Amino acid sequence: MTNKKKAPNDSARVKMTVREKKKIALGFYEKTMGNISATCREMGISRETFYRWRRTDKKFSKAVDDILESNIDFAESMLLKNIREGKETSLIFFLKTKGKNRGYIERTEHDVTINPFLELMQSATSEEDGE
Repeated sequence: MTNKKKAPNDSARVKMTVREKKKIALGFYEKTMGNISATCREMGISRETFYRWRRTDKKFSKAVDDILESNIDFAESMLLKNIREGKETSLIFFLKTKGKNRGYIERTEHDVTINPFLELMQSATSEEDGE
């Protein structure tokens, strides 16, 4: 009966492989601008694997968050570029989100002139008075 011992570097090799996979996954994640499905397809991993890495690896999770923040920065810079070019939709969007305190907000106003409860109470009182 022989007991096979793991070579000392076997577990390190596995960890290195996972670490390398995570590094490559982050590259795809950045390239796809945060698209998890596309990243997983490129890597040949499941979404659950990606989410598990994110849950269990603080560095991986921070890198994912940093990429998301970078994407927001990029989108904001494109929005500002469009505003400088006078693109009306971008101007309206900006004012609706950043200019709320100046009145640039869409509100739905409801004019409620009938109170169903009050009408019910009035009709009940009228019936009691014999009307």
